Amino acid sequence: MIELKITLNGDEHLYEQIYNYIKNEIKKGKLLRGERLPSTRSLAGFLNVSRTTVDMAYDQLLSEGYIEARPQRGYFICDVGQIVSVGNSVNSTNTTPNKHINKSEVDAERAESDKKIKIDFSPRAIDMSTFPYATWKKITRNILVDARSDMFKTGDAAGDMELRETIARYLMFARGVNCRAEQIVVGAGNDYLLMLLEKIIGHRNVAMEQLTYIKAYKIFKSFGYKVNIIGIDDNAISVNELKSTDSNLVYAMPSHQYPTGIVMPISRRMELLQWADESEERYIIEDDYDSEFRYRGKPVPSLQETDAMDKVIYIGTFSKSIAPSIRVSYMVLPYRLLEMYHEKCSCYSSTVSRIDQAILNEFIRDGYFERHLNKMRRLYRMKHDLLLEQLEGFEDRFDISGSDAGLHVILSAKKNNVSEEQLTKAAADAGVRVYPLKDYALMDGEKHITASNLMRPTVIIGYASLSTEQIIEGCKRLNKIWK
Repeated sequence: MIELKITLNGDEHLYEQIYNYIKNEIKKGKLLRGERLPSTRSLAGFLNVSRTTVDMAYDQLLSEGYIEARPQRGYFICDVGQIVSVGNSVNSTNTTPNKHINKSEVDAERAESDKKIKIDFSPRAIDMSTFPYATWKKITRNILVDARSDMFKTGDAAGDMELRETIARYLMFARGVNCRAEQIVVGAGNDYLLMLLEKIIGHRNVAMEQLTYIKAYKIFKSFGYKVNIIGIDDNAISVNELKSTDSNLVYAMPSHQYPTGIVMPISRRMELLQWADESEERYIIEDDYDSEFRYRGKPVPSLQETDAMDKVIYIGTFSKSIAPSIRVSYMVLPYRLLEMYHEKCSCYSSTVSRIDQAILNEFIRDGYFERHLNKMRRLYRMKHDLLLEQLEGFEDRFDISGSDAGLHVILSAKKNNVSEEQLTKAAADAGVRVYPLKDYALMDGEKHITASNLMRPTVIIGYASLSTEQIIEGCKRLNKIWK
């Protein structure tokens, strides 16, 4: 176990100082992959702070992927070698320097910029401060105490049937998804499920909205798929533009499009389903991203609920609703693709530990997940409302959208006399990180975007992982510099 030489001061929150120290030591390469961190109890005792303070720091590191939690063993450094300074890891005698770009200088500049950031409005991070650690530990302990010998065998490739039945019941009541347990495939993250899907359906021409989940785009490109970029209007994907392409697969997020926050209306959903029904080979991948968090009205039903033609491949995850490190996602296959899955993919083993499946099954089945989700909804609703309250002073300069659901909002400048780069740089100079919309675009330019607010300079502001004090302070700084 490593020793952390942390010196605390009164300049910022104690948990932020612990978090920043460990993060920076990992980035510098001083804390290496696989090294074990001190327990929260021992570090709290060493620093003379509360254990909750250390828990909050570790939770933030956990949610951002710098560390991982191993049951009954503690916290360990993850493999983040790609962000370690090049100068620390490359032998200069074997490297030909680029005369145009000095990577060490770029990394140093980036590290210096990171030091300035005090408030990060990340749309990806979540709040881990209320995670039911005691409950999770109790379930884990009980599972291991009562474990049968068959629990340590390979198990069903699609996931344990008991967990799949529990997920099927949850999806029926929470998202209106019509499926049976045998249609569900459990995997370690959406990335794995997309790779598995490629084995099932083979080569495809996939349509994606111009603003989308970039990682999914990279995965499709790695398959050799042709990606057709489709425009976005006020109702999300343009079906008219889709019809003009040779696409036979669509990747969409109808209930809460990421990152725009657009909810696809029923008329557009029916158009999309009609497009899929026109050919036997056409399917729609519905990524039900952060659908659990909606703050006004009833939850928006899934597209799969409306699908009478068995054309929707539904994908969901517990990473946002429970914790990123859970790494459990699920895919609901139409029956025709289910047959193909058994024909082509029965040789693949499940990528989720049966112990983890048993823990998650009990967590959901016995009502702990529902109680945790309700608590998180209340917490995020409070932060969501606080953020909108703080943004009221911005309304003369920005239109605010995407505020009914999810974990971020969209700010679009009312005038085009400022760029996204200027907005993000000014924010960074003030110690605040916001995210330009162009980071989520599949191509330069805006010719495919006709949604009125998205055609203007736009930034994304997330709030889930921030404290109330940070939200207030961050908005004050932005309001001051975005004149």
